Amino acid sequence: MDFIHPPTIQTAQNLLGVKLIYETPEITYSGYIVETEAYLGFQDRAAHGFQGRRTPKVESLYQAGGTIYAHVMHRHLLINFVTQEKGVPEGVLIRAIQPEDGIEMMKKNRGRQGYALTNGPGKLTAAMQIPRSIDGSQLNTGRLKIDTKNRKFPREIEVGPRIGIPNKGQWTEAHLRYSVKGNPYVSHARKKDMWPIDETWR
Repeated sequence: MDFIHPPTIQTAQNLLGVKLIYETPEITYSGYIVETEAYLGFQDRAAHGFQGRRTPKVESLYQAGGTIYAHVMHRHLLINFVTQEKGVPEGVLIRAIQPEDGIEMMKKNRGRQGYALTNGPGKLTAAMQIPRSIDGSQLNTGRLKIDTKNRKFPREIEVGPRIGIPNKGQWTEAHLRYSVKGNPYVSHARKKDMWPIDETWR
């Protein structure tokens, strides 16, 4: 998958349905990405690279596309994929997955079951036991991988504002969140908007 040339908003949509995999010596976890958010770097007031802000904590965001940028927010680990050439701090946050492999262990890791297992960016990293040490590594070179061949394709992509972005002017309402319409694992999904899972994919 090309993480450098397409616009970040296109990559955020292209990632929907891609299989996210995290391998440990004991178990392989996986799930299909059902929700993403695009962060547009220098111009985006909600982005960690806004106006070229650069600290050791965000250094991974300035590396070449395909780098994993992992950061902690409210004690939860969030993972992003860098999406442009080196020096351009744009990326895509992986917000939710539909779990596939390792579900029973995910339940133990989270102490939860059902849609709450992986319907949020901190929930999926806890379920899959992804560590912060993943920050700065390259996708598909270590334990965290994506499978673009054995993937699914959304029946319809829903677009809306990002979640948890207060007081950022137009960037609070900017439609930069993409999700598989009707999929019950999308964060903040309302029951009345949920479809049977199989019907959310083509």
